[in-house]
Amino acid sequence: MAIFKGAGVAIVTPFKEDESIDYDRLDELINFHCENGTDSIIICGTTGESATMTEEEHLECVKFTIERTKGRIPVIAGTGSNCTRTAVEMSREAESYGADGLLLVTPYYNKATQAGLIAHYTAVAKEVKTPIIMYSVASRTGCNIEPATVAALVNNVENIVGIKEASGNIGQVARIMALTDGNIDLYSGNDDQIVPLLSLGGKGVISVLSNIAPRETHDMCEKFFEGDVKGSAELQLRALPLVDQLFCEVNPIPVKKAMQLIGMDCGGLRMPLTELTKVHEESLARAMKDFGLKLV
Repeated sequence: MAIFKGAGVAIVTPFKEDESIDYDRLDELINFHCENGTDSIIICGTTGESATMTEEEHLECVKFTIERTKGRIPVIAGTGSNCTRTAVEMSREAESYGADGLLLVTPYYNKATQAGLIAHYTAVAKEVKTPIIMYSVASRTGCNIEPATVAALVNNVENIVGIKEASGNIGQVARIMALTDGNIDLYSGNDDQIVPLLSLGGKGVISVLSNIAPRETHDMCEKFFEGDVKGSAELQLRALPLVDQLFCEVNPIPVKKAMQLIGMDCGGLRMPLTELTKVHEESLARAMKDFGLKLV
């Protein structure tokens, strides 16, 4: 059984003016998603600026989210690292808090061979019982999980159950599904490819778009599952201009500005990320209005 099915939000981390985590705002966001159709919360991922968090902040944020979600929807904790030992430690800790799943990005900077990836993911999986979703995003990490590697891990390690596929390569996704006989929980890591991945047997999306349009992203998945492929595709195509603007600069710069524009200000960004440029703010606002979002 999949950890979740549908639209999971890759939730932003709100910061105060002094750049400390704004837990009051995070609590509001958690309630917002629980009440507006989001199917899962993914905390401390790329969109959550986990790369700029200390390990203490990271784990504190995970624990808070699990406690405040109160079992209403699953919580998946980002616990990946380019250090296997660190990934093991954070995964153990998140498991002790009651995380429903773990999202482990491929090692970055030092990268790894495909044999190294198998060793890395297997080592983490042996130390926890919580189901693991691998995160393949070579555009950020420089390290792609090849389909044969995905299949080797899913077929041989019991609690490695899924993959967040953000390669953008539909052919690669198809090969993953073929080599695993579809026995993998596939999630799109790209909001512009939700329906294509669902058509290959995907379980849903881990979404940036869901931060500002949770109901629509949920409905895109739900319509597909109910057999309304045309309705699902229509939502996908209607969202494309907005999705493009949400990635006009590196994520999560645009989505944090988008949340501010709809009255859900989550504070600034931690450097080296900087505020969205004015020209992009204007094009983002237009795309949001065209999608039907109400700006304040």
